[in-house]
Amino acid sequence: MADLDGYREESLASWNEAAPAWGKRHAWLFEQTRPVTAWLVEGMGPSAGAVMLELAAGPGDIGLSIAGRVAPGGRVIVSDFSPEMVGLARESGTARGLMNVEYRVLDAEQLDLADESIDGAICRWGFMLMSDPEAALRETRRVLRSGGWLAFGVWTDPGRNPWMAVPMATAVEQGMMESPDPARPGPFSLGNPVLLRTLLRGARFSDLEIEEIAFAFHYRDFSEFWEVLVELSGRFAAALAARTGPERNEFQQVLAERLAPFKAGDGSYTMQASSWGVRARG
Repeated sequence: MADLDGYREESLASWNEAAPAWGKRHAWLFEQTRPVTAWLVEGMGPSAGAVMLELAAGPGDIGLSIAGRVAPGGRVIVSDFSPEMVGLARESGTARGLMNVEYRVLDAEQLDLADESIDGAICRWGFMLMSDPEAALRETRRVLRSGGWLAFGVWTDPGRNPWMAVPMATAVEQGMMESPDPARPGPFSLGNPVLLRTLLRGARFSDLEIEEIAFAFHYRDFSEFWEVLVELSGRFAAALAARTGPERNEFQQVLAERLAPFKAGDGSYTMQASSWGVRARG
């Protein structure tokens, strides 16, 4: 437990620190990941009058995008355990003039919400990074009204996600990062569909549906790939910060070589990605 508590503290600090970069990149990320977002939103089925919850929302793009679909009479709770991320979502929602959105700093593992108080929940790539995803799923089921839907995404496996797997493997080989522990939270910790079904059934969800959503990230050149990697991944930013300039340059050069198969003639890169789309009824 102490180890997970330490992870939780490090994760919170990392996400707070990364918030400005996520605010800068949120439009790019929303466009790149549109296939997953569309699957999740349709699976959750927001409708007028409903109370919807977005967990681990980051800048809140999904929650803000469905605010109009629950009007009139409904509202969206955009939440994250990072106050800085919630602040980003509030700024964006205020700029859009949205009046039916509530911005909450909420820990998904200990939700400060009443039992059976929401009609649907959504979470894009959050559960696998939580210190205790089993607890988070139980909490989501607790606050979900009977018959309501949970829709969420988690990455499948490294082999189908070179956009992240190649940099991670290169960093491990270069001694910049430790090899990921599959027993700890991480991008691919919930990539096994058998594990997903076990966790969901243990949290008393039913009507389980798991579908692969394949898409791709597109980068105009290596510089954009590098900037996105460093800005949106706290782990890489921390690892690079601990290295000297020559060491960072060497890693960058090796990574560019490893990414050569994904490079097009115009210098752009297309990196395949694969997410599980998960839907379950409360």
